[in-house]
Amino acid sequence: MNAPQKVLDSVFGSKPEDWKQHANGGGWVYRTAKVESTVYLHPTSIVYGNAQVYGNAQVYGNALVYGNARVYGDAQVYGDAQVYGYAWVYGYAWVYGDAQVYGDAQVYGDAQVYGDAWVVSPPYIQGTRHALTLCSLTQIAVGCHVHDITEWLTQYKAIGKREGYTTEQVAEYGRHLAYLAAIAKRLQAAAKKAAKTKK
Repeated sequence: MNAPQKVLDSVFGSKPEDWKQHANGGGWVYRTAKVESTVYLHPTSIVYGNAQVYGNAQVYGNALVYGNARVYGDAQVYGDAQVYGYAWVYGYAWVYGDAQVYGDAQVYGDAQVYGDAWVVSPPYIQGTRHALTLCSLTQIAVGCHVHDITEWLTQYKAIGKREGYTTEQVAEYGRHLAYLAAIAKRLQAAAKKAAKTKK
């Protein structure tokens, strides 16, 4: 089957021979992109650029994965969602609706990004030991540890000590966590305001 025009239009100047249908689902994969056989790729989903989708990931609906993005693990991208740039979506994360994840954003664990969420990359801070990411409106990831914001704010000293952080590093991460918590609070307020406006 020849690639539909919508698929050809995804990459300027592409030809039907540049595209192949994925064996598991029939979605479209551009010649420079990689999609493993274990992935489910819906017939109307498109993966192109240098994007890679692997593991047990699922991409369906009108979802697009492109640029240098990575989707893997048991992650799901669906609806009209887009994952692109250098973004990574992995673990059991879901990205759906009209959501866009891009830049250097990472969505993972059990995080869900949906609706009109994350029109910019989730806030990220590179600390002296590990990176911190506001991975949802209620959770922060520090390195591979993901906890609710309230848990971080009350337990960061004990967690830092257990992880071998110095006193200075614990204080530093306390400041980073407080900053991300303030951003989350602001984003939550904006989301509530937007929800009321839509009613």
